[in-house]
Amino acid sequence: MGKRLGELTKGNTKCMVKVNGVTLIERLLHQLDQLHLNKIVMVVGYKATELQTYISTLKVNTPVEYVENAVYDKTNNIYSLYLAKQHLVSEDTLLFESDLIVEDAVIRKLVDNPYPDLALVAKFESWMDGTVVTLDDDNNILRFIPTKSFKFEEIPSYYKTVNIYKFSKEFSSNLYVPFLEAYCSALGKNEYYEQVLRVITLLDKPGIKALPLDGEHWYEIDDIQDLDIAESIFSADEDSLKKISSRYGGYWRYPAMLDYCYLVNPYFPNSRLVAELKANFDRLLCEYPSGLRVNNLLAAKDFGVSQDYICVGNGAAELIKSLMGLMVGKVGVIRPTFEEYPNRLGREDVVEFHANYPDYHYTAQDIIAFYSDKDIQNLILINPDNPSGNYIPHKDVLSLCKWCEARHILFIVDESFVDFSEECATLLRNDILEQYGNLVVMKSISKSYGVPGLRLGIIASANKNLIESIAKDVAIWNINSFAEFYLQIYGKYQKDYETACIDFRNERNRFEKLLSQVPFLRVIPTQANYFLCEITGKYTPKELAELLLQHYRILIKDCSSKVGGRPYIRLAVRNTEDNDKLINALMELK
Repeated sequence: MGKRLGELTKGNTKCMVKVNGVTLIERLLHQLDQLHLNKIVMVVGYKATELQTYISTLKVNTPVEYVENAVYDKTNNIYSLYLAKQHLVSEDTLLFESDLIVEDAVIRKLVDNPYPDLALVAKFESWMDGTVVTLDDDNNILRFIPTKSFKFEEIPSYYKTVNIYKFSKEFSSNLYVPFLEAYCSALGKNEYYEQVLRVITLLDKPGIKALPLDGEHWYEIDDIQDLDIAESIFSADEDSLKKISSRYGGYWRYPAMLDYCYLVNPYFPNSRLVAELKANFDRLLCEYPSGLRVNNLLAAKDFGVSQDYICVGNGAAELIKSLMGLMVGKVGVIRPTFEEYPNRLGREDVVEFHANYPDYHYTAQDIIAFYSDKDIQNLILINPDNPSGNYIPHKDVLSLCKWCEARHILFIVDESFVDFSEECATLLRNDILEQYGNLVVMKSISKSYGVPGLRLGIIASANKNLIESIAKDVAIWNINSFAEFYLQIYGKYQKDYETACIDFRNERNRFEKLLSQVPFLRVIPTQANYFLCEITGKYTPKELAELLLQHYRILIKDCSSKVGGRPYIRLAVRNTEDNDKLINALMELK
């Protein structure tokens, strides 16, 4: 009945819900039609007449027969399958649930495998729920584990049943149907047919094996969130890239995908810090975080600045929004750039300096020369810059501080990526902040510290009025208890962080050499945790992004819109294993 899908199933069955304009049942029937089966048997109940009428319009060549469960609202799928038992014992059978969407390769894998009795399974991921199994080294099913017996600490050993099966006539006749009948008689009709398989696996020779998927696409659609994800996975190449990119994160729902768009530190936090967070999870989940004053104190401790000079944000994005709301007068913006800043401003308020093509390199003197005769009251510098990775040395940034102060310009420096630079020199020091009262320093903790899920950022300035205004603008509980606890314990891991940054720089250097060997890429040197690359032939950025997503499950950033339509992409730096996968994919596409 699909009640969790709300209005989408108000007048039709769950299998008539559309994914990218095609109903689940139409897609599945046409996939089955390619297998030259003897027949397709559908067990119907809710809205049976409407469903059969609809199916009659689909031009399915394989004969379709129907079995009706008139008490569908009082029973579960064990009874629906029981009603179709004569079909199970008469021929070899493929069994599908109709709320699934799968790529053709999933069905082909099941049909082509020579073993006669199989349950398709997939390594358990966080988005899954329902029945799971454990396997031995020969893919024999050791246990069927229902939801009520699920143990989170055993997740590494779990496989999720995809709810697609292949049963031989002999298996159904000798084992499955007799057990199905006995189970229905003994325990009733309001159960799931997986329970019968669970009992069969307790036998000395159960017969059925598991067939693990190896990254093939499938999804079970129970609610509108499932539908949204399924539409992004099963779109045409262009639409899939657009839909996944427009989610702006949440990619843990796509566990097989490598995200080369979002920028984090692949070497931090370390396992011990994560273990300490886990050990305190229960307490943190059930307790309110401290108010903003206390969290500002924690941040001041971690970054070595006065608590009066700093404000913590729910990610740097919250602080950018607040800061941009305080801007008065014209704002100097260096392009290409991180769009979160100019997007908060009116077009008429922005005075743009365009970095020189093709490397988008610029210096402090270039900025001074450009803005010397411009009427600006604010200047934004992202250092290293995003997406170019351009870096202005620390001494030259200080000269910009001095120049801005002399002209009464509010100077905003976003140093979210500075810890990845070879120089690794921060402006987050009391002496610097106090010397330049016009200086505002922004830092995203998500990016360099590898904890984007915690949503943490800081803003610092000796301009107390500005910091107080931002503190009044954000909520008193603007960060959660997990983020607060991270700030509390970070000091113990500071040396580990510094080591992680060294490891990162070594990997970046290695990755740059490999990227430079890709024939159609020109790699721009960087001091950040990403590379801006020009595509010099063969593909457009959009084409390359679509190919990498479709064939390799790799998501990259098309930067052509940031650089005047020129063919550029941005690639994050991940760990060695992931980076090698990207390199191998790019070399296959050369």
